[in-house]
Amino acid sequence: MKQETLKKVSYSILVGPSVLLYASFMIFPVIACFTLSFTNWAGQGFGEWWASGQGEVGKQLFVGLTNYLTALKDPVFLHGLRNNIAVVGISVLGQIPVGFVLAYIIHRKLVRFENFFTAMIFLPITISAVVVALLWQQIFSPVGLYTTFVRMITGNPRYVLQIFENKTFAILPVLFVILWMYTGIYLIIFLANLQKINPSIIEAAIIDGASEGQILFKIIIPSMLNVIFTTMIFAISGSLTSFDLIWAMTGGGPAHYTEVIAIYMYVNTFKYYKYGFGAAVSMIIVILSVGLISLLQAIFKKFEAQYE
Repeated sequence: MKQETLKKVSYSILVGPSVLLYASFMIFPVIACFTLSFTNWAGQGFGEWWASGQGEVGKQLFVGLTNYLTALKDPVFLHGLRNNIAVVGISVLGQIPVGFVLAYIIHRKLVRFENFFTAMIFLPITISAVVVALLWQQIFSPVGLYTTFVRMITGNPRYVLQIFENKTFAILPVLFVILWMYTGIYLIIFLANLQKINPSIIEAAIIDGASEGQILFKIIIPSMLNVIFTTMIFAISGSLTSFDLIWAMTGGGPAHYTEVIAIYMYVNTFKYYKYGFGAAVSMIIVILSVGLISLLQAIFKKFEAQYE
């Protein structure tokens, strides 16, 4: 009994500091943000944002669901939400499939110089997001490389790239850059897990006359379901919090055309000092993340049931 007690005490001593740090930097900020989202705190008077009654500026601090309703009615927020959905789409339906296909091609040695191609595809993620953003900003500028190239091809010296002036399609260059930059991460993840599959299984399938497609859909994909599910979680959570690349590339402009929810939250919080409103927007991001990941989990359970 004493030894069991000693073990429990030892575990508590070892785990306690980590739990305390996690609670301090993860759990408490989430709870504080959730509480703050029901106020109109403007960042003045530390310690008063949870209080009811009159604040320093003479306004009621507790505002209930007003911040959430205001955000959901704001056309700028809704357009940012649309852009975020597009970013999630290009991540889940673009980066992951492309990364998987490239990893499969390299793993099966269907192309020569696989090490070179692996390094080149992974290279963009090793560069700072700000540097990547500034690079592509220059390429897509009205007098940038893209405009110059099209002028040379078409022979039209007056051509100017105007896609950023279109509210619907302004996000497309940003999506292309996101696809180009982050596909390499999924390539490496899939390639590492493909190498864990027993080669003798694939060799046996080839001897039995299995085609490349049958090997892919009957052996590889069922073995990679958990990895695919994990990468999709990363893609969804990362896409909904996208900020640095888009902020450095376009600043959310022009006229909020390329703005996403994280930029909308940042501007309202730190430019207009609407901390309560910004907290509400951040909680909406959390709710969207949890909702999409829960939906994804339900879908994958059906897939797993089919392969069992």
